[in-house]
Amino acid sequence: MSTLKKLSAAPTTPKPTSLAYLVGRLDHILKQRLRESLAPCGLSVPQYTALSVFRAHGALSNAQLAARTMTSPQSANEMVKQMEAKGWIARTPDPAHGRIIQISLTASGQAALDECDAHVAELERLMFADLDEAARAALQAQLRAAVRALSVQGL
Repeated sequence: MSTLKKLSAAPTTPKPTSLAYLVGRLDHILKQRLRESLAPCGLSVPQYTALSVFRAHGALSNAQLAARTMTSPQSANEMVKQMEAKGWIARTPDPAHGRIIQISLTASGQAALDECDAHVAELERLMFADLDEAARAALQAQLRAAVRALSVQGL
């Protein structure tokens, strides 16, 4: 039997199709593409995420940042040190609790975030090219609901 016939006679293995598998696969590919897109701006994916979180939520403690960026408090602390050295964030004592330090976005951090937003928006347009605005909004709502359903804190 020729090699071609052997290959064509081999049984086909079905591709994984569960939503959990597809979301995981998308997460993996998206992180890779985000790394590539953000590198020219000098930001890592966790740094972009953190700056986006500060923009959305205002000043946060290190523990709050870690929870919202899905990192450990130790990793968040290291990231904060790096971002503070670049002038993207500022740390100030919490007026209500002397031992808590509040971290907030600076004008320089906002500028870095603005530059990267265009790259991320282009990646999202590519990823969801077949969806119109209404379908994108519906998908975003469904993804938020999925996060809330599986998370104590939600988005």
